[in-house]
Amino acid sequence: MNTAVKMAGIAGIFFAFIALVTLGIPMAAAAFDDSGSVTPGDMGWILTASLLVFLMIPGVAFFYGGMLRKQSMTSIMAQSLIAIGVMTLSWVIAGYSLSFGASGGIIGNFDYMFMNGLDGSGADFYDLEFAMFQMMFAALTAAIVLGACAERVRFTAMAWFLLFWGIFVYVPMAHWVWSGGFESLFEWMGVNFQVLDFAGGDVVHICAGVTGLALITFVGQRKESTRKARAHSIPIAFLGAMFLWVGWFGFNGGSGLLANGQAVHAMFVSQLAAAAAMIAWAICQYVTVGRVGVLGLIAGGIAGLVAITPGAGYVGIPAAFIIGIVGGVVCFFAVRFIHSKCKFDDALDVFGVHGVGGIWGGIATGIFAEEQYCGINGLAFGSVDLIIGQIIAILITIVFCFAVSYAIIFLLSKFMKIRIPEEEEPIGQDIVEHGEPSYTQ
Repeated sequence: MNTAVKMAGIAGIFFAFIALVTLGIPMAAAAFDDSGSVTPGDMGWILTASLLVFLMIPGVAFFYGGMLRKQSMTSIMAQSLIAIGVMTLSWVIAGYSLSFGASGGIIGNFDYMFMNGLDGSGADFYDLEFAMFQMMFAALTAAIVLGACAERVRFTAMAWFLLFWGIFVYVPMAHWVWSGGFESLFEWMGVNFQVLDFAGGDVVHICAGVTGLALITFVGQRKESTRKARAHSIPIAFLGAMFLWVGWFGFNGGSGLLANGQAVHAMFVSQLAAAAAMIAWAICQYVTVGRVGVLGLIAGGIAGLVAITPGAGYVGIPAAFIIGIVGGVVCFFAVRFIHSKCKFDDALDVFGVHGVGGIWGGIATGIFAEEQYCGINGLAFGSVDLIIGQIIAILITIVFCFAVSYAIIFLLSKFMKIRIPEEEEPIGQDIVEHGEPSYTQ
């Protein structure tokens, strides 16, 4: 182990040296097209990006399912599918309109209920395409939540929870971050703070992670034998993680809404941060437990992708390297702390990776954002307005998402049973609720 510690120390010094050196390299100004004109190529890219984000949902199902017991594979697939159905319908009926129907304020309006006015002329089809792209984000965020409270919550209870959560939690978050809500708050306060969230650090990852934390706080832990069960299929988990990784290129790369240099930049820094975080996680795991596993490598890569999401279009390549390294280390120790010191049974480390990684990514955006990419400098380049705005937005996200999510599940518990009976937990929801075991042997 002494040798391992020395190797980790050398690797850490090397990474730190490279980060410090590269951060000082002058970067050419980004040639992003900010003309606002939309071409058929732009529309084609956002259609592709929408498909890539949708691909992430079966990726979540495989990723989560592979890490659970074999008795839970069908259950996590069923819950992922109901997340698609519930979030799609609620988004079309009112979710999109309440998110983007007006700019600023607490919530949008009902102008676009049932996509009213978005499917007429050719110009409007771009708005419909944007609505579809954002719909994939909403469905994916709901699917991410499922991993925190896996193997405990009834299928019907989760379906009802997601219906209300989509309207009362996700929609306000999308409006505040992406439709001017936080800007209106700061204007009302008379301050010049700003918030940047390129692809969903607040809206997707912190929101999902904190929602998962609220659910597991309410429903409690699984049985000890269930908690200690090993992943039933590492190959399936690996396949799901790779679906997520590939889909993330559309998730981040499409969030600029144009097929331009910003899309290329966002995809490049996403790959860099994911790789850096994966290596950082692997080093931490090797030093801590003396070996590196596939599930650890997967988690590290996902942590890096989460961390870079808020700033993918706003930070430089050297900063992305640092964001990835720190994200891997912070999420690794957050997961270990939650498992060893806390009573939270975060089954698939949703808060440890998405919540903590999203918080770091939001703060890092406030530190490393550059004016050449987004029109404002972060703390590392002499401005404090952005970092203060980022921290305020993160704190509001944490408090709001936890409080409202907990309130929703608490109120639902007055009308229906939320948790599966303790005696049914060892059997698994695949048999008890769905009657469809994923494996016959």
